[in-house]
Amino acid sequence: MEQFDYRALAVLDAVATHGSFDKAATALGISQSAVSQRIKTLEDSVGRLLIVRGVPATPTGLGQRLISHYRNVKLMEATLDIDLGKPVSMPELSVAVDAASLATWFPLCLPPLLMPPRCQLEVRAAPRQQALPLVRDGAVFGAIAEPDGSDGRGPTVTPLGAMRYVAVATPQFAAHWFGDGFMAQAVKLAPAVTHDHELTARFLAEHLALGDTYPHHTLPLSTALNDCLFGGLAWGLLPYLQAAHALAQGQLLDLLPGAYVDVPLAWHAWELETPFTQALAEQVITVAGKYLVQP
Repeated sequence: MEQFDYRALAVLDAVATHGSFDKAATALGISQSAVSQRIKTLEDSVGRLLIVRGVPATPTGLGQRLISHYRNVKLMEATLDIDLGKPVSMPELSVAVDAASLATWFPLCLPPLLMPPRCQLEVRAAPRQQALPLVRDGAVFGAIAEPDGSDGRGPTVTPLGAMRYVAVATPQFAAHWFGDGFMAQAVKLAPAVTHDHELTARFLAEHLALGDTYPHHTLPLSTALNDCLFGGLAWGLLPYLQAAHALAQGQLLDLLPGAYVDVPLAWHAWELETPFTQALAEQVITVAGKYLVQP
């Protein structure tokens, strides 16, 4: 392809965003046949399929990379508008964040970006093990994910610190199941609730020399899991940042004081020198430095 047809890339982005050709057509104010024709012309020019026609319609790997390129160009164009004193558009910026960070410190990064609004921010919830591929594939600009080495050609990696998890339960649950203490025999009988089986198994292996077999329910790290813990239905691991207030108020008990498991996190992002991406990266690194456990 000698040069990119940015009108066609805009259509490709719209189809991926809205999940169908007809919804993309409505959003762009053009006919569905025009959307289909522009996608076909773009696919013919690169000689590759860019959209998997399904419900929803999804971009292929190359399609996602072209969408990422288009969005990056829009970010850079917005930067030029600032430099030239022109009205600034609202560029789109996507990031992937794990549930624990979303429930604790990450929302504190947002006010400088959103007041006043500087971009159209899309935050995707993604497990920390799955977020990094989203960055590498270009589906998002940056992600909170597990640390991973950079070969210099991919996204940059900035260590943020560690999310600390502690084992908690209500006083009533602890009195019933762990009257003699949080010990291996009791844990083999007491129901747990977990959002990450491997993490809970790691905690039990490190502190009670237990294997990965224990009675448990699996729920998202969300209101459902919190309700299960606060309702006295199970014990489980919570980020200390999320449990601290309830521990101080006596609503929850730390079942094994001094015992915890730390999960290291890092900020993975493409190098893109725009005010929007720089502001986001600075906020993520600064806020994480205040709330995550540092080496």
